[in-house]
Amino acid sequence: MLARLRSALFIAWMAVTVVPYALTVLLASLVTRGDRLYWICVAWLRVVVWGARVICGVSHRVHGMEHLPSADPLAPVILAPKHQSAWETFAFPTLMSHPLAYVFKRELLYIPFFGWAIGSLDMIHIDRSRRNEAWAKVAAQGQALLARGHWVIMFPEGTRAERGAQGVYKAGATRLATTAGAPVVPIAVTSARCWPRKSFLLRPGVIDISIGRPISSQGRQPEELMREVEAWIEAEMRRLDPEAYPAAAATPQTA
Repeated sequence: MLARLRSALFIAWMAVTVVPYALTVLLASLVTRGDRLYWICVAWLRVVVWGARVICGVSHRVHGMEHLPSADPLAPVILAPKHQSAWETFAFPTLMSHPLAYVFKRELLYIPFFGWAIGSLDMIHIDRSRRNEAWAKVAAQGQALLARGHWVIMFPEGTRAERGAQGVYKAGATRLATTAGAPVVPIAVTSARCWPRKSFLLRPGVIDISIGRPISSQGRQPEELMREVEAWIEAEMRRLDPEAYPAAAATPQTA
């Protein structure tokens, strides 16, 4: 009962706080574009992550932050994370030093306030029903944003996976990586431990984010490269959350 009450308060917190931030972004978009709008949105995402911690007891810890490229601010990077809940979509921009360009389904643009705000940002929204057009848009906009120092983030499984489950890893992220000559950074996330898929009931606990070493895309085929990304993420998930994979022994993996 307490978890339901705290979760309801958290959802109300998100709903109440998104309005002033979204309106600020929409008004600011009349006179400016780009990174300034992005960081206003990140300020709201910090409010969301803070609310999850204070209201629902959901904290997090990050492993492997040192693996992220930092020498060249314009070095292209593709982030390929495990996707288990909405939490990581809110948290990743608060953790990364570079603006992130999400690839997401265009239906999210229709969400009042939230969708209107992200529609003003340098993101890549696609129509999944038109796969060829969607890929052309990802390739063109993705390379343009990478050239500006943005990091493109794509969830290889496409949608959220249940805790302990493994979705189908699609090669969109590695296809962009090989096209743009960018490395892929695999990321494991145990967010379903606290925020299960298709649920607004948050449970207290710690979410682990493990950032792997960048994997070069030079001379690689997208499908073969994605298999390496998948192998790292799934092995790391079993190491971080062995209770969720009772049928498989955790595989030691260095982050």
